[in-house]
Amino acid sequence: MATNAIDQTRRMLSLVTYLRERPGAHVSDVARAFGISEDELIADLNVLPMCGTSFRGGDLLDIDTDGDRIWWHNPDDVAEPLRLAADEATALLVAARAVATLPGLREGDRQALLRATAKLEAAAGEAAGASSRLSVTFESEGGVFADVDRAIAERRRLWLRYYSPGRDELTEREVDPIRLFAVGHTYMEAWCRLSEARRTFRLDRVAEIKLLDAPSDPPPVELRDLSEGLVQPSAEDPEVVIEVGPGGRWVAEYYPHDSAEELPDGGLRITLRTPDPATLRRLGLRLGRDGRIVSPPVLADSAREAARQALAAYEE
Repeated sequence: MATNAIDQTRRMLSLVTYLRERPGAHVSDVARAFGISEDELIADLNVLPMCGTSFRGGDLLDIDTDGDRIWWHNPDDVAEPLRLAADEATALLVAARAVATLPGLREGDRQALLRATAKLEAAAGEAAGASSRLSVTFESEGGVFADVDRAIAERRRLWLRYYSPGRDELTEREVDPIRLFAVGHTYMEAWCRLSEARRTFRLDRVAEIKLLDAPSDPPPVELRDLSEGLVQPSAEDPEVVIEVGPGGRWVAEYYPHDSAEELPDGGLRITLRTPDPATLRRLGLRLGRDGRIVSPPVLADSAREAARQALAAYEE
């Protein structure tokens, strides 16, 4: 079952209490108790050491695992009463008020957040007054995130107008959301009814979004392991060859590739794989004189034609 961001946060908060009471707990037992896979539990455990009681990085949760048992080395330190500096209290209050205004936030969660904010205001004293003079306005991605999170929680289908940079066009589609995740940007993994396949959508490329009354019913899919990054080419993906000069060597650093052969002029001949070669047309334009797409020929011709059209537009 897909887990939305709020449910995962609840689980991780409960996990802290659970582990405090069970030092050396077995990974299999904890995963069974929370109704998740061991891989999901390990992913949570990888996040917890980045959490703690100070925005400055002190008093972080010292939790680790050897793959069989879980050890929390500083539960007593973290359990001490929380003391916030004025700037920490201000940042927390501003963030809490901003999150409370997000569209799509479940009312129960909104009320719980407002109650916690009120308690924090009372404890913060003068810092609360300073925070009231600050506000945060979320960009459109925040609203999209809230709608996707709500759709996952309520198991509802979504309608999107989505910008595809590889094709440079807006498309309309209905999708059954599977999960939200962040790898540099925030993404939604979903079953796309237009392509009848699993697709990944970057939230800041969603031009418009609507929750539909139709139930979300994605087919069973195995969630990808994203620990190695979002782009993980398959051996079955089409092969693309790009030649770059010295100014384009950065391509080998940013794109996973099969090989990068040195060229006499100090450049590289890079061979890589991608499920959608058309998405690399923009790379060809970006490289300009620093590189060119060699194969497949259709992609090379497409990149050259796009360059000619761009040049013609400038001349006009």
